[in-house]
Amino acid sequence: MPLVTTKEMFEKSMKEHFAIGAFNINNMEFIQAITEAANEAKSPVILQVSSSAIKYAGIKYLIKMVEAAVEQTDIPIALHLDHGPDFETCKMCIDNGFTSVMIDGSKYDFEENVAITKKVVEYAHEHGVVVEAELGKLAGIEDDVNVSDDDARYTDPEQAKEFVERTGCDSLAIAIGTSHGAYKFKGEAKLRFDILAKVKELIPNTPIVLHGASSVIPKLVDMCNENGGNIPGAKGCPNEMLKQAGEEGVSKINVDTDLRLAMTAQIRRVFNEEPSVFDPRKYLGAAREEIKATVADKINNVFCSNGKA
Repeated sequence: MPLVTTKEMFEKSMKEHFAIGAFNINNMEFIQAITEAANEAKSPVILQVSSSAIKYAGIKYLIKMVEAAVEQTDIPIALHLDHGPDFETCKMCIDNGFTSVMIDGSKYDFEENVAITKKVVEYAHEHGVVVEAELGKLAGIEDDVNVSDDDARYTDPEQAKEFVERTGCDSLAIAIGTSHGAYKFKGEAKLRFDILAKVKELIPNTPIVLHGASSVIPKLVDMCNENGGNIPGAKGCPNEMLKQAGEEGVSKINVDTDLRLAMTAQIRRVFNEEPSVFDPRKYLGAAREEIKATVADKINNVFCSNGKA
């Protein structure tokens, strides 16, 4: 089937109380691993691209590789812009065939966020593309997103209702305690499910998105460190909390850090255990299999989207 928007998959997720994984892609191995895992699990999936990934790989290369994956699968796949920094980037992606875009106006004050989101929504809807927006601010570092703990803030549910009504956005990313990068929690992990519940009460028909939701898989962190890495004290969002989020109303959960760890861990392991290897297929192949296993676990055991295609 061709690329789809997230509209139908989100409607099903809200009705049946499961989440859909949105996995960041940077190159061929990421795309192959994610779509193969999703296809085998018969799960809908969202492939998402940051502006940094576009700068790295080129928008045409990414789209053509995604198109190849679509031809070899039989599941709903959406192509999404993650953390679109401005209208121009969103327009570029819409014009090049993305089926979903995110405009991240969370760095602005409320009124400016409303204005830029509404502008993107108007253009996107004219072209049959759906829009994700963000209200609240997550801490952490990921690609071009860099927010200190002091600047982070939870989403206000009343503002969320007003924001959706005024902008017409199709889904909303909220801040309930997750953060970007590999260092999400300094102490005990905690998510504000009370905020999620209030948001869902006020805007029950709006799909909710959770950013910064990698679990920072301990075995992958250990594999990196045991093979020359230096990632001390990394701590992510526990799987049981992510599963609860899907059951209680989150439709889309973003995963980036875990995939980076999967790739890096296996490449480091191969380099360390087999120093004579210089064929990229040897270490990139191992990395692809680790990414696939990571995605399969998320789909089957955390998001529970298997069999929902």
